[in-house]
Amino acid sequence: MLRPKQFHFLFFALSLALNLFAQDKGKVMSFKNIISDIEQQHAVSFNYTEENIIGLQLNPPKKSFTLDQKLQYLSKKTNLSFENIGNKFINVYKKDNDVPLICGYVFSGTDKKPIEDANITLPNKNQVTTNSNGYFELKKNDKNLLLISHVGFITKRITTGNLDFKNCLQIYLEPEITELEEIKANAILASGILKKPDGSFEIKPKKFGILPGLIEPDALQTMQQIPGVNSLDESVSSINVRGGTHDQNLFLWNGIRMFQTGHFFGLISVFNPNLAHTISIYKNGSSAFFGESVSSVVAISSTPEIAEKNTFSAGINMINADVYGKYNVSKKSYIEISARKSITDFVETPTYKEYFDKIFQNTTITDFSQNKNINYRSNRKFSFYDATLKYAQKIGIKDQVVLDLITIKDNLEVFKSALSYNIDKSQNNILRQQNYGANLSWTRNWNNFNTTKVNVYNSSYELFANQQSTVSEQNVIQENTVKNNGINLENHHIISSKFNFNDGYQFNEIGITNLEQVSNPDFYRKVKDVLRTHAFIAEGKYNDTISRIYFKAGGRLNYIEKFKKIILEPRVQFSYGVNKNLSLELLGELKSQNTQQIIDLQKDYFGIEKRRWIISNNSTIPIQRSKQLSLNLFYKKNDWLLDIENFYKKVTGITTSSQGFQNQLEFVRTTGNYEVLGTEMLVQKKMNHFLTWLSYTYNNNNYHFSNYEYPTFPNNFELTHTLSWAGIYEKNNFKIALGTKWSSGRPKTSPDFSQINLSDPVLIYNKPNSTNLHVFSQVNISSTYKWKTANGIQYKLGLSVLNILNRKNEISEYYRVSSLTNSIEEIETFALQRTPNISFRVSL
Repeated sequence: MLRPKQFHFLFFALSLALNLFAQDKGKVMSFKNIISDIEQQHAVSFNYTEENIIGLQLNPPKKSFTLDQKLQYLSKKTNLSFENIGNKFINVYKKDNDVPLICGYVFSGTDKKPIEDANITLPNKNQVTTNSNGYFELKKNDKNLLLISHVGFITKRITTGNLDFKNCLQIYLEPEITELEEIKANAILASGILKKPDGSFEIKPKKFGILPGLIEPDALQTMQQIPGVNSLDESVSSINVRGGTHDQNLFLWNGIRMFQTGHFFGLISVFNPNLAHTISIYKNGSSAFFGESVSSVVAISSTPEIAEKNTFSAGINMINADVYGKYNVSKKSYIEISARKSITDFVETPTYKEYFDKIFQNTTITDFSQNKNINYRSNRKFSFYDATLKYAQKIGIKDQVVLDLITIKDNLEVFKSALSYNIDKSQNNILRQQNYGANLSWTRNWNNFNTTKVNVYNSSYELFANQQSTVSEQNVIQENTVKNNGINLENHHIISSKFNFNDGYQFNEIGITNLEQVSNPDFYRKVKDVLRTHAFIAEGKYNDTISRIYFKAGGRLNYIEKFKKIILEPRVQFSYGVNKNLSLELLGELKSQNTQQIIDLQKDYFGIEKRRWIISNNSTIPIQRSKQLSLNLFYKKNDWLLDIENFYKKVTGITTSSQGFQNQLEFVRTTGNYEVLGTEMLVQKKMNHFLTWLSYTYNNNNYHFSNYEYPTFPNNFELTHTLSWAGIYEKNNFKIALGTKWSSGRPKTSPDFSQINLSDPVLIYNKPNSTNLHVFSQVNISSTYKWKTANGIQYKLGLSVLNILNRKNEISEYYRVSSLTNSIEEIETFALQRTPNISFRVSL
């Protein structure tokens, strides 16, 4: 007699055997269901015509069979033949077909992806279409003439009479170059710079030609050549796009938000120009996937679009030296490293001296003892560096993981001493600025039409200053830190050849801390704020190359946890090609921003990098919101190019402390907005190896502070008129560029001396920004030459001179009462004097 445990075991074994038997010898199934199971188990795709399998039913093959065994089983049980192509595609056709069969695959000639719904037309006008794998089949006659066509591709003609059809055809269709893309795809300003149908500018640094004053494709210097983009103080840390402040721009490096953009406190970009593959710049109409900015977006990617060979290069100029290397670890992975460091630890070049004098003029570094510059050359140490690491790994044929790391640091130490009124005065100053970032991304190609990308990122920023004075025995410490992390989810869906749809979700957490600590008298203040936001994104794109219509619309729904606030941000991009030479473009967007940079005191952080990041509190520091609309006309014919864009922009929620006032508004705390109405125009002509262009920008930019006695007055960053010209010659390996930039002076505020008692002066001002500085004018030149040796080593030599006429350009002016002389002083700041630079680079 069976015991209970034995009975249970026997019952389980019997059930398992019956279940296995049922799987192999189960009920009859339809042929379509059988091959569907095989597709899932072996990751293959079956290509067939419905008439060959309709009504066909049989017992399925054993699941334990290999793929080939299953195909042999099906072939034996049916009147069908199976052709296995690379264990990926299985072609199914009848054995007893007296007429030979033609089968084939249609692929895109650019990305080698299958083309669905391509039309194969026969002489008798009959048609078949390709399936999702690009597969088709038809019966062969003696002289079949096939026309293979699809919207957006050039039609291909094939005669099948003399072809051998042991294997399926592989047909590649080349993209059709349409009028709309032709208008938008030609170089603008320089080779390697394109204007895209969505209104953005795309820079390809590895294809970059040359621009006046630039010998390297510096992203932030290059974007200042685009109409509507300026830097009133020549700093890449103070870029003004259509009247906005620098902090209103979003800077992304491989998905990481960067809070520090400049080395040398703004004169050099922190982004290594030899590293980037694509730089996208949006002045308006940016994608809904970009948030946290009310002005422009600058997205830099160092991920190559196609596989590249191992490379190594090293270079040096009169400011820094750098190395770059890329090594393919395997066929599916590579590692990329770059590093750059200033050479100021070893030598002080003429370029370094001009940069130093420009940056530190009228700051507490030089404003020491009766506003006289003290000779502290032997007592200062300044250096900077940046480094990046990328590791990319493909997993199978559908997945890729990429890790990006970046670190940036600037460090200044100054010890000064001077004898004043028989008193020995000394100061020890330390100023440090650094930014770290990391991004881990995973991309999954589910199939030819659906892709998912997930990004997890972190960015950490610190600005630290420590000032010690032996005269007052006072120590001042100031610190501003930012911690930013989050996750982005993006899904891309190709609905048809004309339409695709994107959706996603983003979570962002940002924490900002501001610390101030003073000894003698003692003072301590530390404020930390944290803000978490959620964003839901959806956008669709319609691109009809036949009718020359490009339309992209989307929306971003932001939810701010702390304020329980919902903000909707619609975006739109529309382009219509009137004909092959002329296109019209309409761009619009609503955007918001929860962080900004403010200035508490002009002497904070020694007056060098005096701005500190803060978070909105939704009251005295509002959430900044912008709306912008622009209409663009783009014309190109016979190597002439004309680009005219009219725009309107309004940004609300700004604070006076974020605008850098150095007049009666310096200590006023109120909120308001600014409105800009402007026109940007570019005329360009290419003649063989010579390219010349002329750009003009008009801006009418006004503040509106309703609670202030002067509610409306010109914006601090208004340049009413800006005119630029360049002439560029490129032939073979030699390039040279000469250019000039002219702009009307920025607004300034002058004292009202009629109301000031000069014996005991107190500053009383006229209406804010009622006058202007003198005209700014600068002529720049640059040239490069490269050559390659017989063993494949490439050398590149570059030379540039900024302000070759050595013009003294005033870029700011303010007034103060001197505590030493008890008089009103006019403080002027000037742009760079004549500044040469030489670079040399070796590439393997």
